[in-house]
Amino acid sequence: MQPVRLCLFSTILLTPAALAQTFVVGVEDLPFAPHYSLDADGQYRGFAREVLDAFAADSGISLTYKALPVDQLLPALRRGEIDLKYPDSPLWASAEKSGTTLHYSQAVVDYVDGVLVAPQRKGQAAEGLGRLAMVQGWTPRGYEQRIDSGQIQLSYSDDLQQMIRQALKQDTDGAYFNVVVATHYLDNIRARPGALVFDPKLPHTRGSFHLSSARHPQLIARFDRFLGERTAQIATLKDKHRVEANLDSDYLGLEQWKVDYLERQKAKAGAQAPASSRQ
Repeated sequence: MQPVRLCLFSTILLTPAALAQTFVVGVEDLPFAPHYSLDADGQYRGFAREVLDAFAADSGISLTYKALPVDQLLPALRRGEIDLKYPDSPLWASAEKSGTTLHYSQAVVDYVDGVLVAPQRKGQAAEGLGRLAMVQGWTPRGYEQRIDSGQIQLSYSDDLQQMIRQALKQDTDGAYFNVVVATHYLDNIRARPGALVFDPKLPHTRGSFHLSSARHPQLIARFDRFLGERTAQIATLKDKHRVEANLDSDYLGLEQWKVDYLERQKAKAGAQAPASSRQ
């Protein structure tokens, strides 16, 4: 009977799960829901986690997540302490990446960074921005010249919560951040939906989040294949977490109940329009 037990034991050791190769993903140690955040137990959660877990299951590999301060992720990637970095972009930190060859995936999700203001300030020109709230480490794209000339003063905060508090108290004229994340925070955590709104007439930036690696280009290629083959699955996750909610519409930055209301009003107006106007 002993040889049988040894044979069974060997079979267990050779299962695909036991043989799965493990890679470490370096992620940002900050609240950035609905894209990603750490829960009370320090577990990585959100849209990014679900996409990466789906990739791991599809590819037969194992991923572990190592949360680090944002400024420590690139050095950790260079030293080989992490295998992958998310999020990343070829457009970020070009000076710091000089001399390092990084491999980037195709875009995982799109985003917009811009200024949120009190509703009564929406539509004002950039000249009306005298003080702008910022989170440490962020770069307000489109405002560099006005900042350099002293026309805009920056007021830095340690995190999103502190920055939003500044803007709500009107200590600043607006807050520059990821629009979906800031709106999610106001709607679901601060419970102040509509207290600040995105102003699309002010300078803003569109970009994409990518997965990067210094030492595993083949893994990035596998991830790209996954993105191409699982477009419907990823679209479902985007809808579930609302990471691209209204990104290409006039409703960007509005809470969903207001979007639904405006759509109902539009449909009602269309239904009441004279027949000749619809021909």
